[in-house]
Amino acid sequence: MNIRESTESWEAEALSPHASLSSNSRGREREEEPCDIRPVYQRDRDRIIHCKTFRRLKHKTQVFLAPEGDHYRTRLTHTLEVSQIARTIARALRMNEDLTEAIALGHDLGHTPFGHSGEAVLNKICSEGFAHYRQSVRVVEVLEKDGRGLNLTWEVRDGILNHRTSGSPSTLEGKIVRLSDKIAYINHDIDDAIRARMFVEEDLPECYTEVLGHSVRERLNNLIHDIIRNSYEKPEIIMSPHMEEAMQGLRTWMFENVYRSDVPKAEEGKAQHLIVMLFNYYMEHTDKLPAEYHYLMDVRHENRERVVCDYIAGMSDSYAIDKFEELFVPKAWKDI
Repeated sequence: MNIRESTESWEAEALSPHASLSSNSRGREREEEPCDIRPVYQRDRDRIIHCKTFRRLKHKTQVFLAPEGDHYRTRLTHTLEVSQIARTIARALRMNEDLTEAIALGHDLGHTPFGHSGEAVLNKICSEGFAHYRQSVRVVEVLEKDGRGLNLTWEVRDGILNHRTSGSPSTLEGKIVRLSDKIAYINHDIDDAIRARMFVEEDLPECYTEVLGHSVRERLNNLIHDIIRNSYEKPEIIMSPHMEEAMQGLRTWMFENVYRSDVPKAEEGKAQHLIVMLFNYYMEHTDKLPAEYHYLMDVRHENRERVVCDYIAGMSDSYAIDKFEELFVPKAWKDI
């Protein structure tokens, strides 16, 4: 028995009967020789961490566009925070922590530069539409490794696709990530908004903070404990009704007072105009796209519009700005 098989045997004995066992995975689109050390979900986790798209998340917007402060969240730090919350819940419930972590680390790979404002404008100008959760799956199935994708297991791809609010993951590990994503962004975006002096903790509606807690730490602790208490030894991942109602209420308040407010949105119009300009340019000059995108069009026969979206969606905030300046901002002439 090798190390992987020993780990799979341990999972069968130690994990909850409701957990997703590595040995029971529905597998990959392309069969591979199993690793002698790592079960399939651990292998998926490692592939995501080492891919280029994951690294670019460090320069992509969470809420505040291209923030200059060192302590504002980026899409990468958000992803790591979701992973931490999800792993804590998964371990307490004896779920498959490797599967949970792989889904959490991959759930936002398809996000555009400039956050949801970038996603919204790409969805508007692309005739096929654009949604980051579908793009995240496209990243791992197609775009990474020069068109070969990461060849992840079905369960990880299902969890990534269904992490959105209206999604319905097929595994309990996917359901943990779906809730952890909301817990993370609501509470950490509050922290960032307070740092940006948009409001103070005491401005949050008391009807929600009385239930959830009066600090980020308290709210995270209470929400995580609530999920664990209500889901323990059950074939579902649930919250108590009063906690879920308070979290949804606070989420609505955040949309009204943070996500749609003038402070984080101050540069949104400029960012969206930038994306439209880049989109139109590359639609007319596909020869300027990097080689791997020509492979998508010439060998895989992918739609040109979709490939241009792929390229722009993969850009970091700073790279998109640099490309815009390179293509549209005149350079001063210098005598040599």
